[in-house]
Amino acid sequence: MSGFLGRLFGKKDGGEAAPAAAAEVYKDFQIHPKPTREGGGWRTGGAISKETPDGTKTHVFIRADTHTSQEDAVSFSITKAKQIIDEQGEGIFQSGS
Repeated sequence: MSGFLGRLFGKKDGGEAAPAAAAEVYKDFQIHPKPTREGGGWRTGGAISKETPDGTKTHVFIRADTHTSQEDAVSFSITKAKQIIDEQGEGIFQSGS
């Protein structure tokens, strides 16, 4: 894996990935919180996926928000994912988002 996808899903290339947190289902989407360790804090991030007739679609997100604890970063990553789902719905899977 390369770039931010590698960092998000476990490759230690700059930021350190958090151990996998439990996925949460919200409005038929699965939220996979995956904050990364940067400096003295944790950066908000994760993936949102959904099963469709065409297969699983996934949208990876990383935000500038940082937190002092991993637990806070996981919690906020879930909150941010719910906000993205509420605002964009399945539009998150379109090109260019």
